[in-house]
Amino acid sequence: MTPEIRDRLRGHRRAAGTARRASDIDTAWRLLEDAHVLSQPWAVAHVGVHWAMLRAAFAQRDGAEVRGQVLRLVVAGPGSLVGRYPVGNTGRAHVAATAPMPVRPDLAAMLSRAGRRTR
Repeated sequence: MTPEIRDRLRGHRRAAGTARRASDIDTAWRLLEDAHVLSQPWAVAHVGVHWAMLRAAFAQRDGAEVRGQVLRLVVAGPGSLVGRYPVGNTGRAHVAATAPMPVRPDLAAMLSRAGRRTR
C-alpha cells in the first residue's frame, strides 16, 4: 500500500466517523464507499473499512445493511488475500457483493500508482 492510499484511508475513516457522530450519514457513507474501493487489494484495510461500515449501519439502525456488512466482514479478508474481489464495488449491502463497478478516475489513479488493478 502506498503512503498516499494509507493516508487517504485513514482520513476517510476518521472523517466518516465524525460525520456519523454528527448524524451526517450520507457523508459518512460516501467516505466509506470511497475508502472501500481503495482498500480492496489489502486484507486488513478492507476488513477495517467493512468494520467501519458495520458501525455506520448500526448507528443508522439499518438491519439490511448490518446483515450485509456482517457477511462482507467474513469474506473481505480472504477475498483480498487471494486477489478475488469485485474491483470498484462500493461495499454496501444494496450492491451485489460480487459485482464489479466502475472506479472513479481519482481513485483509479491512486490504485494504478500502487500497481493495483482498476478494472
